[in-house]
Amino acid sequence: MNTSDHSFSKYIQILGKGRRGARDMTREEACEAMGKILAGEVSPVQLGAFLMLMRVKEETALEMAGFVQAARSSLAYVSQSQVSLDWACYAGKRRQLPWYLLSALLMANHGYSVLMHGVGEGTPGRVYVPQVMSVMGLLTASSMLEADQQLSAGKFAFLPLKCISPALDSLLELKPVLGLRSPVHSLVRMLNPFKATASILGIFHPGYDLIHQQAGHFLGDMHQAVFKGEGGEPERNPDTGCTVRLLRFSGMMDQEWEAHFNQRHLKDELMDLSRLQQVWQGEREDEYGIEAVIATAAIAVTLVNDEGDPLPQDKALAMARELWSSRDPYFLERLSQKSKGARNG
Repeated sequence: MNTSDHSFSKYIQILGKGRRGARDMTREEACEAMGKILAGEVSPVQLGAFLMLMRVKEETALEMAGFVQAARSSLAYVSQSQVSLDWACYAGKRRQLPWYLLSALLMANHGYSVLMHGVGEGTPGRVYVPQVMSVMGLLTASSMLEADQQLSAGKFAFLPLKCISPALDSLLELKPVLGLRSPVHSLVRMLNPFKATASILGIFHPGYDLIHQQAGHFLGDMHQAVFKGEGGEPERNPDTGCTVRLLRFSGMMDQEWEAHFNQRHLKDELMDLSRLQQVWQGEREDEYGIEAVIATAAIAVTLVNDEGDPLPQDKALAMARELWSSRDPYFLERLSQKSKGARNG
C-alpha cells in the first residue's frame, strides 16, 4: 500500500469521532470500507483501528449487509454446482460433539447438495469439522474447484475459508492478536460462496441473530435460518428451546422451537470423534446426539421446503426423523470413496 494514501481514514473518522460526532456507516460506506480492506489497500494500523472501533460500537444490519456485499463481490470463482444448503461452521465445539455434521450429511444422503465452509482450526480445546472428517475418512476440499467436484460426486463438500478467501482468513486470524472478535467473524457466516439456495447459520452472542436476519433481507437472500446454536455453531441444542429467525422468499419471520428434553444433558467429557460415525452406522446409541441431529435437520428441511410458508415444527421434525430412519448406513463409506475419486480424477 502507498503509505501516503490516507483515504481509508474517513471510515475511521465516521466511527471514532467521539460520543457526539460518531455515527453508523451507511451500507454503501460499509461496502466500500470492506472492499478496500479485502483489496489490501489499508495499512495495519488503520485496519486494527477500524476493526476495534466496529467491535466497540457493534455493527448494524445495514453495515453487515455492506460488509457481506463486498466480500461476496471479491470472490472470483463461479461454482458450477446447484447447491441446496450453505452451512457455515466457524465456532468449533467444546461441550458436545459437532452433531450438525451428521445433519448436513443426512441432507446430502437424501439428495440435497450441501456446501459446508469454515476454519480448520482456531481456539485451542475446540473441535472443528475437518478433524471429524479425517476420522471418518472424508477429504476436506483443497480448492473451490475440488469442492465443486466433490459436490458433483457426492452432494457434500467442506471447504476451508482459506481456499475461499485468503484475505478473510487472514482477518479471522487477527483475533488472538487483537484479543477480540470483529465483524469479520459474522460476515463469513453469510458468505455463501457457491450461491446456495438456502443458508443455515448459528450464532452465540445475543442480538446477532436479528442482525443476520435483517442483513440477509437487505441483501435479498431468499432462504435463511439463523438461531443460537450449541457452542455458536449451526446446531440445535435439543435440551433448550430457541427462536429460529427465518427468511422465506425475502420475508422475515420467526419460529419458536421447543426443547426435546425436560432435563439438560451433561457436558461430553470424552469428545470421542469416532462416536459420530458409529451413531450414523447404527452401531451405537446416543440420546442427545440423535436428537441434536434430527432437530438441526428439521430446520434444514424447513429451508428447502418449496412452500411459501415455513413448515410447522411438528411436521418438520417428523420429516427429519423419517430422513434419519431411512438413512443409508454405508453412505459415509461411499462418500469417502467418491471424495477420493474426485481428487484423483
